[in-house]
Amino acid sequence: MADDTSTLRDTADDWSSRERTPGTPPRVIVIGAGVAGLSTGCYAQMSGARTRIFEKHVLPGGCCTAWSRDGYLFDYCIEWLIGTAPGNEAHQVWRELGALDGKTVTNFELFNKVEDESGRSVTFYNDPDRLEAHLLAVSPVDAPVIRAFTRDLKRFIAIDLYPFLTAPALRTVRERAATLRTVLPAFRLFWRTAATPMHVFADKFQDPLLRRAFRNIFFQDPEGFPLLPYLFNMAAAYHLNAGFPQGGSLGLSRSIEERYLGLGGHVTYRARTERILVENDRAIGVELRNGKRYFAEHVVSAADGHSTVRGLLGGRYTGPRIDKLYTDLLQRPGTLFPAVVSAFVGLRGDFDPGEAHSTTHLLTDEDGRRLPGALQNSLVVQARSRYSDGFAPPGRSVLHCTYFSDYAYWKELRTRNRKEYRQRKHEVADFVRTFLERRSPGITDRIDLVDVASPATTHRYTGNHNGSILAWKAFSDADDVSARLVGRDRMRLPGLTGFSMAGQWVGMGGLIRAASTGRFAVQYLCREIGLEFRAWESEATEPWHPGKLGRLPQLDRWSAREETSS
Repeated sequence: MADDTSTLRDTADDWSSRERTPGTPPRVIVIGAGVAGLSTGCYAQMSGARTRIFEKHVLPGGCCTAWSRDGYLFDYCIEWLIGTAPGNEAHQVWRELGALDGKTVTNFELFNKVEDESGRSVTFYNDPDRLEAHLLAVSPVDAPVIRAFTRDLKRFIAIDLYPFLTAPALRTVRERAATLRTVLPAFRLFWRTAATPMHVFADKFQDPLLRRAFRNIFFQDPEGFPLLPYLFNMAAAYHLNAGFPQGGSLGLSRSIEERYLGLGGHVTYRARTERILVENDRAIGVELRNGKRYFAEHVVSAADGHSTVRGLLGGRYTGPRIDKLYTDLLQRPGTLFPAVVSAFVGLRGDFDPGEAHSTTHLLTDEDGRRLPGALQNSLVVQARSRYSDGFAPPGRSVLHCTYFSDYAYWKELRTRNRKEYRQRKHEVADFVRTFLERRSPGITDRIDLVDVASPATTHRYTGNHNGSILAWKAFSDADDVSARLVGRDRMRLPGLTGFSMAGQWVGMGGLIRAASTGRFAVQYLCREIGLEFRAWESEATEPWHPGKLGRLPQLDRWSAREETSS
């Protein structure tokens, strides 16, 4: 296995030495080139450290990725990105990381559409007045509940709160005061919407479609979310601050990688970390699977949390909070965000322009049983070619069909019987074809291919525990524990110095949260290794173009073709 695909430009080549070259900046090793790992590398480079990132895959981004097939680009991750509009801290983070350099942003007037089995539908417009008028037309009898929701949405639209620049424990009195000035007037709103589960609110509707539709504003029902995140994200979308950046998921990762390399950093791909080297309870470097060792003054793991704590460190550095997360909560139902099955459809011509860019289709029980490993009776269909250019060859388009699924189901299948595993993928592809044909007669004649990725695929290529796409579920019991890891423990493990964790297993799911944990980790480690934290916005102006994606892999050598059905 190739170890190093980067060209080192350090004046001191001392990474294989326990001691760093005298007079050179401190060394920082980062495990994982996902968004959090790349963010950590960028901020460490800006702050004067020398860094290396080791990534087991051949691409940056982790889950924020894409792959190709026959000229199509299958964009896996971003559905909306907080921070696409200027004038807030989330946008500043992306500007510092170069994530939006030279890019246009696509914004939609609606967040999602939900359609039931009979064809009745609800469109969740981001504009509260338009949303209210639409919902009242759907169900006049539910006017009080509808107006309560849109009234709260207007209140969230008036709030500007994106606290992503300073780690909680390092916020100054002025920063805390500024946050309080925003939070206190809206305290009752935050408290009430955070304490009201969406399913409790949705059950207030008399119309059965509204009861089901509100649960699926975020495409599928995350089960357990309160009202607050729905209102927050729809308000962000209203301000054009939750758009889709040109180049999509891998484009975002490549832009941050480009920024990191431009700052003097180095990424080593195909380099799986086997263990973190520890001496006298201090992290001193890493050992790769090929046996090579690299040393540093600080190690940051931006990899899967369970793999880091139990695998790379052998479970030696834990405490009550870590034990609660990785012994108790990890096994508790409803604590992890679910895994997904993705079916990408390559289509000759365009998708029906009358269809929304994103629609959740509520399925009958019979249809739900036909989806292997499905956790809910719903299928999300997104017209991805409307999100950004370059996702399909000229004259063609891409659909992305997804549903929440059980990782254990797919893992057991793949381990026990590869033939049966592939057959279940065929069943997904067949269902998607049949469903699309039912809605748009004749569409199957235009399908080039259907490419299916299971939760087992996600786990193999990212290492995410149970194939979870967003790690710990926000607003679960893990949320409070994670917040203490960031604020009180400063993203470190008990009894171990020279080490930090970053990423969604520390700061919860979502790309802006992942990026901000890299910023926070570097703010903390700068104090430990004697550097001044520094950050500035990227000044790159080259327009985005597909060539920046680089060479793309074909993750599984499998796709279901319409003409061969194999």
